Amino acid sequence: MNVLIDYPLTVMNSLKNEIKSMAPLASDYAEDPARHFKRRRKIGFVDLITFLIVIGNSNTEIELTKYFDFNVNAIPRGSAFIQQRSKLKLDALRYLLKAFNDKFPLTLYRNKYNLIAVDGCEFNIYRNADDPETYYEPSGKTTLGYNMIHTISLFDVISKRYLDIEFQPSRMKNEFQAYCNLVDRYESDVQPIFIADRGFASYNTFAHTIEAKRKFLIRAKDLNVKRFLNLNELPDTIDQTVTLILTRSQNKKKRLQSDKSEHYRHICKNVSFDFIDDKRTEYELSFRVVRFDLGNGNFENIVTNLSDDEFSAEDLKDIYWLRWKIETSFRDLKHTIGTENFHSKSVKFVSQEILARMILFNFSTIIISHTVTEKHGKKHAHQVNFSMAMKHCVEYLRSSGKIDGLEILINKYTLPIREGRKYPRIHRFRPPVSFCFKFI
Repeated sequence: MNVLIDYPLTVMNSLKNEIKSMAPLASDYAEDPARHFKRRRKIGFVDLITFLIVIGNSNTEIELTKYFDFNVNAIPRGSAFIQQRSKLKLDALRYLLKAFNDKFPLTLYRNKYNLIAVDGCEFNIYRNADDPETYYEPSGKTTLGYNMIHTISLFDVISKRYLDIEFQPSRMKNEFQAYCNLVDRYESDVQPIFIADRGFASYNTFAHTIEAKRKFLIRAKDLNVKRFLNLNELPDTIDQTVTLILTRSQNKKKRLQSDKSEHYRHICKNVSFDFIDDKRTEYELSFRVVRFDLGNGNFENIVTNLSDDEFSAEDLKDIYWLRWKIETSFRDLKHTIGTENFHSKSVKFVSQEILARMILFNFSTIIISHTVTEKHGKKHAHQVNFSMAMKHCVEYLRSSGKIDGLEILINKYTLPIREGRKYPRIHRFRPPVSFCFKFI
């Protein structure tokens, strides 16, 4: 077993030092820079950020008591915590997520790319019938009605780390726009390949990725591909590059390239496209369309700007298959480290907790990725029990490193790797955990 004895301590200190480095610039992350975080409080800027990351599933008062080590004179009241967190911009946690990630480089695909999945996830929050943007009326799911926020995340599927997130009220969600926002603000010297499901296939998402000089691989519906290729029926296999000329006008006399009429596609005024305006009336868009047989009578369509010289259709299939890791990460984010156990009804505060939990998730996966399991004559190769390992890492951070031999403890709990197993996806409605039933 390859154990780096001090590695968990190194990771923990990197996170804590990054938080401390933000403290002198606390006004940059304050809602009111002139007043907020200027006075000394029982829960200052550093403790506020740290507490948001390590807060457990009990109610706020109990968690504050544990965080301040049962010191009666040091423990702030829950109301003081609420006042402090209300001063904090969401950008503070978004910055910390990126800064902490930068301390530990992501694992590369083919020594050249970062594979980044983009997907949405919904969180049920406490019922508030007065919020029309998140509230859903009583239905077959619940007799009381419920509130929900929608998130769209960037997730590195090889390093298993969250990179960024967009928050939207569930009734106002726009995954196309969220994708564009995430791609536009993504910063890295390494070329990413953004991998997304068919809910993200649109001219605008393709164009935003290309304009940002990034790579994408997005699944598309048959209906979309038929329109791209101007076909009534699709053949079993396709691998061709398509060049389209997009325009808002249906007037053929206004076309700048009348000899290429078969390449023109009209975008109606109700559909977002950010690269056509009064000065630029047409936009030329090139991408590759690949269609392949899954072997069970079903077919998949992939739209990408990856070249066929470097990536075959089989390569694209393998890359898209890796996208599923973001789906399993949502399960661990929600349930393994308890993101769904929110400590507020406020959408802003819930967003803070989701971002803080993503930082905690990354802290755990950075440590887990350095724990190497050994086979020792077993029938199957083994992997770390991710759920158990993550809980150990969380407790390590909450206890400020008081767990000795963390990597040995992580390696104690492993699971066999059985390739090729498939399970049906089960969709279930899960109401938020009530404030009245939190005791852990």
